Amino acid sequence: MVRHFISGGVLAAAAVGMLQSPALAGGLERGGYNIDLLFDTSRFTAEATSTFVMPDRKLKNVRDIDPSPFNPGGTPPTGGGGNLTGLPTSANGSEDYWSPRIGVKAGIGDAVDCMFDYSEPWGAHKNPGRNWAGANEDIETEVKSRNYATTCSYRFDVGPGQLRLIGGGFYQEVYGFQERLVQAFPAGFPLSGVGRLDLEGDGWGWRAGVAYEIPEYAFRASLVYNSEVKLNDITGTLDLSQVSGTPKFDVYGSQAMPDVLELKVQSGIAPDWLAFGSVKWVDWSQLQKVPFFCSSGVAGVCASGTQVTTLDLGYRDGWTVMGGIGHKFNEQWSGAVSLTWDRGTSQGFGSQTDTWALGVLGSYSPTKNVEFRLAGVLGLMTGGSSRTVTLDGVQYGQRANYDFDDDIVAAISTGVKVRF
Repeated sequence: MVRHFISGGVLAAAAVGMLQSPALAGGLERGGYNIDLLFDTSRFTAEATSTFVMPDRKLKNVRDIDPSPFNPGGTPPTGGGGNLTGLPTSANGSEDYWSPRIGVKAGIGDAVDCMFDYSEPWGAHKNPGRNWAGANEDIETEVKSRNYATTCSYRFDVGPGQLRLIGGGFYQEVYGFQERLVQAFPAGFPLSGVGRLDLEGDGWGWRAGVAYEIPEYAFRASLVYNSEVKLNDITGTLDLSQVSGTPKFDVYGSQAMPDVLELKVQSGIAPDWLAFGSVKWVDWSQLQKVPFFCSSGVAGVCASGTQVTTLDLGYRDGWTVMGGIGHKFNEQWSGAVSLTWDRGTSQGFGSQTDTWALGVLGSYSPTKNVEFRLAGVLGLMTGGSSRTVTLDGVQYGQRANYDFDDDIVAAISTGVKVRF
């Protein structure tokens, strides 16, 4: 009976943990990394989930603190884009998004399990628009990712349970764009003053970990490390045609996506009852001010190899702590509830503050081979402000400052798992 609970209710409980990450984690995290499918006790298993996240961050008291005009002669070019103090002082600081995941797992012999999965671990989308006093900082920014991973494990008897050694690799693509007001022109001027940066990069990563399982007690503890992904050849274009009439030109840069370390623990605490929890660290502090350079000289804009723009992030490391309880009601129905705290990654610049979230999940198995899941999360994003700050001797937030109150984030997730 305990083993059946592991294959059904426990994994349903783990799905709540999977839902927490895209709902509230800081930095550029959306789906994050998840290898729970690897532990499914069936020989062959396929799983698909889709999560829709609705953050409702509102910015207020927006102030244009640098009304100076664009100066293309700086390195990088400087200036606050002109005086925007007459524009609205409030804006939408977040956009809704989807986070999908698809995976398949196969047992090979009596000791080896392997899984392949597709996910979108990183992303961000802000679209406050042109008509606000912080348009010189951001009109629209969007980051997306694609991750293709293979993970295997080998398990063997140790004491009363089994020790599992885990390893794998993944290929990752990251791409996106940013638009901001480089120069505010008077009404009727033939140029909009909006600049656009488009970027894309890819790289490889690896993961390694260990897990220990005692099926008799529905116990499992796992520790998994996911390496950073070095995007050493980020390429793209910078379009300033609506600023100075200059044709768009090629730019390049480099950045690593963060490494991740996560500890997960679960254990039966009574017949058909399970407690579970996790602690995750993400190395977001390596994303600070990301520079980009001209690939070739552009007359009147920059010489080859000259820094022309930056993406300003200024993150600190992320920590996420989650705990919850799962229960199997009968052979078909199980459920779970969880509470999650995520430490915000902003350091006085940006709007990623601490978040608390409550998650609830229901799981229905009409047969032993099929499982349907529906989960929801309701969270509180704490308030704060974004100011001009100096981090490690580098300034952030020089164009606009703003405040924000406590805001709500909600998410809903659906999933289906088929065992055969």
